[in-house]
Amino acid sequence: MRGFRTSNQPGDQPSNKPSDQPGDQPSPQSSYRPSYQSLFRTREFTPLFVSSSLQVAASTIGGLALGTSVYAATGSPFLSALSMFGPSLAQVIGATTLLSAADRLPPRATLTGLAVVFTASTAALALLALPLWTVFAVIAAQGLVASLGGGVRWGLLNEILPDDGYPLGRSLFNMLHGLTQIAGYATGGALVALLSPAVTLLVSAALYAAAALCTALGLSHRAPRAAGRPSVAETWRTNALLWSSAPRRRLYLGLWIPNGLVVGCESLFVAYAPDRAGLLFACAAFGMLLGDVTVGRLLPPRVRDRLATPLLLLLATPYLLFAFHPPTPAAAACAALASVGFGASLVQQHQLLTLTPPELTGHALGLHSSGMLTLQGLSAALAGATAQLTSPATAMTAMAGASMAVTLGLWAAGRDERTTAAVFPPVLTTGTAAAEAGRTTGRRARRRSAPGAARPARR
Repeated sequence: MRGFRTSNQPGDQPSNKPSDQPGDQPSPQSSYRPSYQSLFRTREFTPLFVSSSLQVAASTIGGLALGTSVYAATGSPFLSALSMFGPSLAQVIGATTLLSAADRLPPRATLTGLAVVFTASTAALALLALPLWTVFAVIAAQGLVASLGGGVRWGLLNEILPDDGYPLGRSLFNMLHGLTQIAGYATGGALVALLSPAVTLLVSAALYAAAALCTALGLSHRAPRAAGRPSVAETWRTNALLWSSAPRRRLYLGLWIPNGLVVGCESLFVAYAPDRAGLLFACAAFGMLLGDVTVGRLLPPRVRDRLATPLLLLLATPYLLFAFHPPTPAAAACAALASVGFGASLVQQHQLLTLTPPELTGHALGLHSSGMLTLQGLSAALAGATAQLTSPATAMTAMAGASMAVTLGLWAAGRDERTTAAVFPPVLTTGTAAAEAGRTTGRRARRRSAPGAARPARR
């Protein structure tokens, strides 16, 4: 596998990861159960957590201000929505061009630099009288570099947390990001009403600057996880490598499609209940929070690792009831119950990490994040078009049915693969054996030679 590091480099931080090779069989589970409190005792977790929260707040406040500004200038709901959510669609371009840099650049410098780019570009949107096409060019550029930021951030999170700590850490990020978005929209709306969109954009730029400062001062220097120079060609090669494994391929499809289709259901809350859409969104956020806590903290690993498919089915099933046009209280209960199923992504991401070489975790998680956001945007557009031709309730039911069908199809494909593997065990070729041996040897060498590596991995 091209670009893997198999020896320690100066400045590396000690790895907390075990040397077991990933495989289709579940690894022995740790007797150590991390808690939310224990995450903050990991020194670099807190600055990464705070800087990420600041960027989510900046993005939420800035997106609302920019959408308001574009609508005031054009009177177009479509352009206003595109200015707010267009960066998510631009991430698909970054996933095919920039993601090789997620594991080949120093994390601290990269995250700091990206926050500085967002600071400068948001300030430019606030201070310069840019023509509309330039505004959208800046927005597209922000979405492009955001695809790299996700890969670097989540790869670093997996690197700094102990074994089995990623699902818990990611669940905490998800919870705070949801709460930050709610507070950000409320704050952004107040700032736009009391001051102006331009001043609100400057507040967003200041939050990005604070995130850059937090990253620069709080994170330690770490060498890149993989060797080699990032390039578009390397991004394509690594994407092809990640996609070449059938289990990884099914995980990516399961992370992208069922989730995206249900987000399409949520995008119709305003059309379904214009006067009660806020209640539906709040109940959905509560259900997501409950699912993250349950999957990330309460369930033991042996139980959690078996729940990906049931949770994905739970994610879609309650929306089938919208075919009967339930009243608002029942619709809110359905939205809350369904959103518990978003916890499936924590299980799937953990499984993805066990199937991915450590040198490619940033790229793998960045590909997941970019694909998920892209599918959510496309699903929202598909749901809106379907509702335009039929009705919001019919469209939500159709999207939920499609999500369930995809989930069951992926489950059946995985069952067939496991049956085939049991009857015809895969043959480990010489090249594959050498690659696996190199990965294991490299991870052990990094732990032996890294400063402070005498601390045993938590099992």
